[in-house]
Amino acid sequence: MATFAKPENALKRAEELINVGQKQDALQALHDLITSKRYRAWQKTLEKIMFKYVELCVDMRRGRFAKDGLIQYRIVCQQVNVNSLEEVIKHFMHLSTEKAEQARSQAQALEEALDVDDLEADKRPEDLMLSYVSGEKGKDRSDRELVTPWFKFLWETYRTVLEILRNNSKLEALYAMTAHRAFQFCKQYKRTTEFRRLCEIIRNHLANLNKYRDQRDRPDLSAPESLQLYLDTRFEQLKIATELQLWQEAFRSIEDIHGLMCMVKKTPKPSLMVVYYAKLTEIFWMSSSHLYHAYAWFKLFTLQKSFNKNLSQKDLQLIASSVVLAALAVAPYDHTLGSSHLELENEKERNLRMANLIGFNLDPKPESREVLSRSSLLSELVSKGVLSCATQEVKDLYHLLEHEFLPLDLAAKVQPLLSKISKLGGKLASASSVPEVQLSQYVPALEKLATLRLLQQVSQVYQMMKIESLSQMIPFFDFSVVEKISVDAVKHNFIAMKVDHMKSVILFTNVGLESDGLRDHLAIFAESLNKVRAMIYPPAKKSSKLGEILPGLAEIVDKEHKRLLARKSIIEKRKEEQERQLLEMVISPVVTLYATQEKVTKQTIMERALSEQLRERQEMEKKLQKLAKTMDYLERAKREEAAPLIEAAFQRRLVEEKALNEREQQLEIEVSRQRHDGDLREKNRLSRMLDNKMIFQERVISRRQTEFDRLRAEREERINQIIQARKQEREAKRKKIFYVRTEEERLRKLREEEEARKHEEAERRRKEETERKSKLDEIAEKQRQRERELEEKERQRREALLGRTADGPSRPSELPAGSRPELGATAPAAVTSPGKYVPRFRREKEGSGQAPPDSDRWSGGSTRQAPSDPDRWSSGGTRQLSSDADRWGSGGTRHAPTSDTDRWGSGGTRQPPADSDRWGGGTRPDDRNPPVTHASALDSCPKCGNMEVPYPLSTGDNCGDPRYGIYCKDGALEFLSAKGFYYKILSINPSAYKLVIEPPKIEKNTCYSSDLGFEGLRLDENLPFNISTHNTVMLFNCSDNVLQSPMNCSSTSFCRQFEKEEQEGSGCKGTLCCHFLKDASITQYMIRVRVGGCTAYTCVLDMKPGDPIDAWNYGIELQWVPPN
Repeated sequence: MATFAKPENALKRAEELINVGQKQDALQALHDLITSKRYRAWQKTLEKIMFKYVELCVDMRRGRFAKDGLIQYRIVCQQVNVNSLEEVIKHFMHLSTEKAEQARSQAQALEEALDVDDLEADKRPEDLMLSYVSGEKGKDRSDRELVTPWFKFLWETYRTVLEILRNNSKLEALYAMTAHRAFQFCKQYKRTTEFRRLCEIIRNHLANLNKYRDQRDRPDLSAPESLQLYLDTRFEQLKIATELQLWQEAFRSIEDIHGLMCMVKKTPKPSLMVVYYAKLTEIFWMSSSHLYHAYAWFKLFTLQKSFNKNLSQKDLQLIASSVVLAALAVAPYDHTLGSSHLELENEKERNLRMANLIGFNLDPKPESREVLSRSSLLSELVSKGVLSCATQEVKDLYHLLEHEFLPLDLAAKVQPLLSKISKLGGKLASASSVPEVQLSQYVPALEKLATLRLLQQVSQVYQMMKIESLSQMIPFFDFSVVEKISVDAVKHNFIAMKVDHMKSVILFTNVGLESDGLRDHLAIFAESLNKVRAMIYPPAKKSSKLGEILPGLAEIVDKEHKRLLARKSIIEKRKEEQERQLLEMVISPVVTLYATQEKVTKQTIMERALSEQLRERQEMEKKLQKLAKTMDYLERAKREEAAPLIEAAFQRRLVEEKALNEREQQLEIEVSRQRHDGDLREKNRLSRMLDNKMIFQERVISRRQTEFDRLRAEREERINQIIQARKQEREAKRKKIFYVRTEEERLRKLREEEEARKHEEAERRRKEETERKSKLDEIAEKQRQRERELEEKERQRREALLGRTADGPSRPSELPAGSRPELGATAPAAVTSPGKYVPRFRREKEGSGQAPPDSDRWSGGSTRQAPSDPDRWSSGGTRQLSSDADRWGSGGTRHAPTSDTDRWGSGGTRQPPADSDRWGGGTRPDDRNPPVTHASALDSCPKCGNMEVPYPLSTGDNCGDPRYGIYCKDGALEFLSAKGFYYKILSINPSAYKLVIEPPKIEKNTCYSSDLGFEGLRLDENLPFNISTHNTVMLFNCSDNVLQSPMNCSSTSFCRQFEKEEQEGSGCKGTLCCHFLKDASITQYMIRVRVGGCTAYTCVLDMKPGDPIDAWNYGIELQWVPPN
């Protein structure tokens, strides 16, 4: 990286490289200068460098370089001169937009140039070939080659700028302008996918602002300017979403605006709320939510009537007609009838959510019955006077559909009204925020409503009707459509009817005396009685609303005063902060100017700076005083001119309101008189039905009492059945517990009996062994006795053959005790007969002295050395028995056959049989030295697949050193981290005490390592393993906090090469990444990844800066401490 003494030198060098056509080198030189920590103090030259830098980035379409440079320049300018950053960003966006427009113009010019010159030739040969090969037209190819790359770069520019300016209080206006330009880009070129991403980006920025609101330089949403900018951005987003017909994204924008209003607890301007409700009407209509559509129209009407003083009577009438027709278009039956409890709860939550969006406050308690409904909306429209503002056709339609009972003529009277209504509509001249109103969109829903009302009224009059007659009564639809409408109405219990196609009739079923129609008549009768009572005993007048507001007025004034004081303190703090920054800006050039002079002291510099600041402050105060005088004069003149106009408008308003009040009062008196006369006639008519009413009441009560008794009996029977079932269940449970305990007791007794049997068997075997030993001793004693007898007979036989003298004893028994002759001295080498037993000392050479004693002939006193051929005797003269005594210990006690554990050692490692096992527990006669144990050969673990496992590495408890544990799984060696993640072992170097494990995989299309849930690689510090210093670690998808670390996070980092050329790193493109060498200054026991830091990593061994990516050796090298 080239270093320059001054930034101007870098700029000159870049211009020289540009002149010779080396733009890439020029861009790299400027990038190195900007990202260098040497030039972190802002100066004017850096701004010129940034202008040249962004020009090169735009020319070469290097978005990553531009983003890195702007991030570094933001760090430099944030506290010193943020206006410079604003100018650079505006220049950057201007260049990108200009290039995109040039590419678009060039593509259009190319398309015009490709027009056919020869009128006789339809297409050129090359055009035919391209069309057959690619299937694209000339315009598509030119757009793909010229326009699309620049549009991608322009979109990346908008994303980069929004990312840099996010949550910056000093650049809020630029952030809002960038968002508006991005919205216009999506609208102009119909980029729906990019619009969704842009909305999500802005939504995430606001979420982060709320999450980290205590950080420095964050925007304050409580400030009116900031709130207005954010609201303008959201409303522009809502408008573009509706124009692109992205209704789901438009609804999410509505939720964003509502969330912003709830966050700051402040209602926006009425002009913005008009746009809000106007877009809500469109969204709800497209989603077929007619009820919420009607409520949104009602709120829109209220806002227009209250705040739009220029609203004409015609426009008001048109809006009121839309509200009434939208309310009538709602289905007249409840869709939740027969729904489950869960569905009802979901519907209640949905109503609460929609009511909050629309602006209606509902009681969230479950027992509250206040919900959004068609009936409540219509009654509210009548009470608020909306119906009186509508056109006469809409009023007549409302009365026909809601109050008149005309079963035969209803459709005939409704049809001409609908034809007139469909012609009404158009743009509103005095309400620009409201879209074009077309009443014809409600005609299909109103025709369906008229059909339902006709079927409902006919079902109350007729029991059966021909299909042909009904089709003639309903001119709107064919009978197939009417049948579909009736099926939905029957499903929701609105009417009760059946269609018999065989007889071509419609049957209206009799639902009994308690039908909806009769119930409605009783309800109307009760309402009439209530009105009569209210007229006889009028209620007390309610207190005025002004009296309710006045008690809380003092509290409101106090809160507003406190808010103003808090705002004043905030303004004072901001002024102090600006003065401090201004002082720093003034002192820094003065210090630079006088730093070279030797005799100037610090006190002198401070005095000069303060005097300069005082002079500027005095000039600023003079300017402010002059400006204040000018504003005072203008305001006074304006008020003097406006005073008589306001007074005249007030007088006109008084006259209009007086006339309106008198007209309404007369109308109310007339309506009351008519209602009173009608109530009297209704009373006289209903008084004749009193006896019938009592009879009907007694009949209904008796039937309901019978039904109640039956249901109570069924309930008691059901309760008894449940009690019996629970008793049986408890009894079965007790039996099961008893069985389990009995079975456990039986198994315990069986185990005790088995243990006792095994003990008795061992005791029996021990006794048998003792008896066997005693029998063997007895047999040995008898054998010795036989040998003595045979020796005595042999001696007598030899004496008889040699002619023993007569004076000697004739039998061996006659010899005195202890006077037996020494046979070795007298007997020559006698020839023994075949088949005869010859003692050992008889077979020895002459001159060997007397016969060996018993202790020489029998080893251990109990194990007999049986005679055999000479080649079967050992060199020491002691022979090992080949009988049962040879296979058991030297003491005559039998040992059980050796198991695998005895043959291979206690740990499972195979050990060769020792000499003591083969030679009866003693020392081998022909090998007196102890055996040599080769530790390395015995402790090394067997191969795992094709890989050796050298000592001290251990794959089990029977080999190696357990502290150096690794794992063999499916023929491959694996290393287990302290958190429980397995890493494949690639190689082992036992001479260097090192092994290499495979780095974790980065999941496809994401930037998350497979060990992210285990916080990366973490070693146990109590084990002899650690991470060596030959590892170069690359971290991906990092937060901005890593920029404060000494890692290399620039565009020249190795991780950028990995993202660009490796398929595994493609999911990490566009994220912040760094690399570092794992040296001794960094912990040797972990490579950490986490959410909120870096989420992915990889590692390369022995990396050198010039190595190509094909030569990289991926792996993590671990080293171990050799055992003592």
